[in-house]
Amino acid sequence: MSIESVRCVVPDAAIGTGQGTLHRAEDSLLTSVLLVLVALPLAEATLRRLVHTGIPGSPALVQHLTLIATMAGAAVAARDGKLLTLFEIASLAPREVRAFCGGVSQLGAAAVAVVLGVASAQLVATEHAAGGVLAFGIPIWVVQCAIPIGFAGIGLRLMWRTGHTSTVRAGAVLLLAALFATAPLWTRRADLWFSPAVILLAATALAGAPIFAILGGAALLLFWQAGTPIAAVALEHYRMVVNPSLPAIPLFTLAGFVLAAGRAPARLTRLFRALFGHFRGGVAIATVVVGAFFTALTGGSGVTILALGGVLLPLLVAAGYPERDAVGLVTVSGSLGTLLAPCLPLVLYAIVARVDIAHMFLGAALPATLMIAAVAIWGARRDSRPASALRSFSARRAGRAIRKAKWDLGLPVIVFASLFGGFATPVEAAALTALYVLAVERLVHGSLKDWRGLTGVLSDCGALVGGVLLILGVALGLTNYLVDTEWPSRATDWATQAIHSRWLFLLALNALLLLVGCVMEIWSAIVVLPPLLVPVGLAFGVDPVHLGVIFLANLELGYLTPLVGINLFYASARFNKPVLEVCRDVLPLLPILIMSVLAITYLPWLSTWLPRMIH
Repeated sequence: MSIESVRCVVPDAAIGTGQGTLHRAEDSLLTSVLLVLVALPLAEATLRRLVHTGIPGSPALVQHLTLIATMAGAAVAARDGKLLTLFEIASLAPREVRAFCGGVSQLGAAAVAVVLGVASAQLVATEHAAGGVLAFGIPIWVVQCAIPIGFAGIGLRLMWRTGHTSTVRAGAVLLLAALFATAPLWTRRADLWFSPAVILLAATALAGAPIFAILGGAALLLFWQAGTPIAAVALEHYRMVVNPSLPAIPLFTLAGFVLAAGRAPARLTRLFRALFGHFRGGVAIATVVVGAFFTALTGGSGVTILALGGVLLPLLVAAGYPERDAVGLVTVSGSLGTLLAPCLPLVLYAIVARVDIAHMFLGAALPATLMIAAVAIWGARRDSRPASALRSFSARRAGRAIRKAKWDLGLPVIVFASLFGGFATPVEAAALTALYVLAVERLVHGSLKDWRGLTGVLSDCGALVGGVLLILGVALGLTNYLVDTEWPSRATDWATQAIHSRWLFLLALNALLLLVGCVMEIWSAIVVLPPLLVPVGLAFGVDPVHLGVIFLANLELGYLTPLVGINLFYASARFNKPVLEVCRDVLPLLPILIMSVLAITYLPWLSTWLPRMIH
């Protein structure tokens, strides 16, 4: 399972696992684009320092490589059923109902992809007429063709997943072909087709459609009704995906995926056990620290539970912890790294909220440490072993573990030294991080020895990145519509009139974000909410970095909310326990996390002190 991904509801007769020639070609293309995306910023930084000049047009090339990686990765995600979904209302329904809803959601999402493809084609035609040049004489419209081609690929993949039989699939093809062919007619008659389109989009959403289809479909409908050309949605998607800071997301994510594919989980577990396992509560501390550290590096809490759960749970039980405490600690530790650099949600929030990435990394450091320490202390206090049962500290064992994990421990040093030492921009620091991890895993640890293994890992990475950035791109159209209709200013006016205290606003913000974290997938929450909340926060004098830390800390807590938190389902699957039992195991830790979130909220210096030190 990909990091933080939730598979779409699909019929049991799903497409293959990607072993065919076409799938291998797609994976190789995506891998090649990601590797060039690593190399180009590093070449630019090296030349700039050595000969005081860079590669002409390098930043624009990197940004447009991110566009290609986004669309190719999203198509691969659609192929493998890994497009992120908001919710799946039919997941508990009988099999026949699930299959029907899966077909409806895929067909509806495919229709949205087709319309987005039409809008993108209009954008490309406009750019072709303008005659803009990217670099080295490459016309911009040529690279922009990746958008309609990508949406076509997504639509075809989703269409293929609509049913068991070729007859159903042929019917889906005819419906989508008719939708495309009649575009000149329906695009001009919003008054006639708007209401049916809204009903169809709502049905698609309830059936479990991917997030991009819900947000992109809503943006298309709103622009359409307002009389604005639907190409505006494609334009906003293009502008967001070629944002100068955005390449940091696929590069940091690539580093995390490569690290997870190696033996890093075992090395880190061995290290922290050697350092902390010799005193009471040391095994729990090691569990919490390695879980948070691994989540920060891989970008997703779910993968920590899946990758480390089989190692950490037996370790805690062997140390005398009741299984309930052990399951609770492992499940909670998987979410604690969300606030540690260079975790993907931190980077994404900084870009969406237009906050400096370096400031966001520093601002989240102390709050992350507070939450990790609080959970680690709870875990240490639950250790009931007598002193005689503790193993003695072994300098030799610790030294051996440090030597084996030294390259993994060097990763945060690479990130912070390059970012805060003035040697590199955030994108170049991310590229250096990715190169470092690739070199260490391949040359030092001997993993990813062949091209097939590398393409498998980078294809999974590209699928996650493509799915997330696809949401980010289409959601910007919806966000800009809300801005054009003055929703942020209306929200600010309402909040300042209804709430007269900054502290009451922060309490209400916590309640709202906790609710959002329970019912909304983290990526869509990060994309949709900050443009609305940041202006309100500024009206109450809340620093944007502090607001971002509050935002992510609440979503982190939402991972663990009983019955709806996504990490509870990951733990249920990993430990083969009913969800209600996992909820019971996590429940004693929730007051600790809630108190930590309140401390982060009402002690703003925790988030603002470090950024101000370097400002």
